Amino acid sequence: MNNKITYQDAGVDVHRGYEAVNTMKEHVKSTFTSGVLTDIGSFGGAFSLAAFKDMKEPVLISGTDGVGTKLKLAFDLNRHDTIGIDCVAMCVNDILCCGATPLFFLDYIATGKIAPEHIGEIVAGISKGCRQSSCALIGGETAEMPGFYKDGEYDVAGFVVGIVDKEHMINGSDIKAGNVLIGLSSNGVHSNGYSLIRKLLEVSNTNLNDYCEYLGETYGEALLKPTKLYVNSILELKTKVNIRGISHITGGGFIENIPRMFTSNISAKINLNSITKPPIYKFIEEISNLDDKELYNTFNMGIGMVIVVEKEDVKRSLDILNNTGETATVIGEIVEGDEGVILIRE
Repeated sequence: MNNKITYQDAGVDVHRGYEAVNTMKEHVKSTFTSGVLTDIGSFGGAFSLAAFKDMKEPVLISGTDGVGTKLKLAFDLNRHDTIGIDCVAMCVNDILCCGATPLFFLDYIATGKIAPEHIGEIVAGISKGCRQSSCALIGGETAEMPGFYKDGEYDVAGFVVGIVDKEHMINGSDIKAGNVLIGLSSNGVHSNGYSLIRKLLEVSNTNLNDYCEYLGETYGEALLKPTKLYVNSILELKTKVNIRGISHITGGGFIENIPRMFTSNISAKINLNSITKPPIYKFIEEISNLDDKELYNTFNMGIGMVIVVEKEDVKRSLDILNNTGETATVIGEIVEGDEGVILIRE
């Protein structure tokens, strides 16, 4: 056999990869902070910790996550500009629960065939999420994997590193009965429960491009709203109030995530009547016919983060959070017992 067989013959076009890198350079550089020490294209991303030399005992906090099957909706709608924000938010909101200030972010995009314009949109979203978090995008990987992903499909994941002085870490050890739960509103479903949502769309024969009167937009627009980032509001609150615990309401909803911040035999009593749900949950509830426990074990149901504070700090906390642009409300309290999460209506 004398015919030459190239990498491109195998389905990998390195020139498309180079083009994708060029489309993302401007977006990536827009996230650079003073700590960034390396330029785009280095084998490793370097970040200086000199700005934190006065910390007594600096601790690095890391987190990694993806976007899940919400990506399927992006494929169906051929819209890729919000998915990157989701990726950043899913990682950054997690490390906020420990009280960490985000420092830098890395992304991973894998696809069957690189479409530079799609990669550019994805990275533009990642960069936007990083800018909203004051977090530098210092590296990443775009992998072309023919035969592994279908044409037009991809996966996105991210990794974030933050820092906190050990004495100011939030670990839930101070939570006790009588503390109050404050909920920060979500702007929709965020990035969890989409396998169920896609099933609901299928059984109800709902088209993502259909306009819904009570949503005030199409189903696709409502369901592709990116995960909300809570960096600025929580870091602002942390400087003024003793936050006893924080929970990011992601996969597993209230039932799984709220107890993750407990270290002792306590429970969270949640008043469901105190929660205002985004309109998209009307569709989810009507089509799924799920009860409260199942809904609150799958979705955020309108609350993206739950914060625990002492009773005397409630008013001050609400004022600070609402002044930073959040919609913050009291949604319950910490009680004795080992029931985890108690859902009530009163």
